[in-house]
Amino acid sequence: MQTSGYIFDIKKYSVNDGPGIRTTVFFKGCPLNCWWCHNPESQHTEPEEIDNCLFRWNLSYDQSQRSKVGSQVFVDEVMKEIEKDIPFYEESKGGATFSGGEPMLQIDFLQSLLTKCKRKDIHTAIDTTGYAPFSDFEKIYDNTDIFLYDLKLMDDKIHFEYCGVSNKLIHDNLKKLSSTGNKIILRLPIIPTITDTEENISQTISFISTLKNIREIDLLPFHSTAKSKYERMQKENRVVNLVPPTKEYMNELKNRFSQLGIPIKIGG
Repeated sequence: MQTSGYIFDIKKYSVNDGPGIRTTVFFKGCPLNCWWCHNPESQHTEPEEIDNCLFRWNLSYDQSQRSKVGSQVFVDEVMKEIEKDIPFYEESKGGATFSGGEPMLQIDFLQSLLTKCKRKDIHTAIDTTGYAPFSDFEKIYDNTDIFLYDLKLMDDKIHFEYCGVSNKLIHDNLKKLSSTGNKIILRLPIIPTITDTEENISQTISFISTLKNIREIDLLPFHSTAKSKYERMQKENRVVNLVPPTKEYMNELKNRFSQLGIPIKIGG
């Protein structure tokens, strides 16, 4: 029987989820509960009924499903959507990105998709929180071209407060993964008053300096575009009063991280 999984969106022509033009598949479900999550519809694994919330993507394009977020889909159905964009991948050196939520929560579904992409010579990226057994990383390592690895907070207690889980597994996995090869782009969310404190920035730079084979660091400035989602979902927006960082401030941070000798980019 073919493997199936739960997704809530397929985004075409993405340029912020890895190199080149990409098709990004967003998986349902996440073990973290970050205050600044910009995809609150991703947090629960199964489809949800949400009043006045248009579906992001639906296989059947059934108008009766306009309040449903998330679909159960088979691997071949997703691959059909990915393969439509192969000409764009070839032109831009792009490919398919699996994001979420946390795609590694559905490891069998993810592994099947990666295997199919490998057979089609489609470049693959996984956008991950890193919160998964390292044995799962080993299952998919050979069929993954790039890991877009989130690094949020260095202090374990503060990470638990703002993300809902300990960061120990995340940091341990990153150390192991970085020792295996040049496959990691670090993604650092810059959340005013939370992740951009002097202590966290300094500790993050120090931690990254101990890692190997980091290809790039992406500094991701906080934005408030998810505000309407929280309103439609009637969920508490715990960062509603935060102001996005200025370009000048982001450039200052870029200069600080440049001491690591790793390419730094603002944005994904």
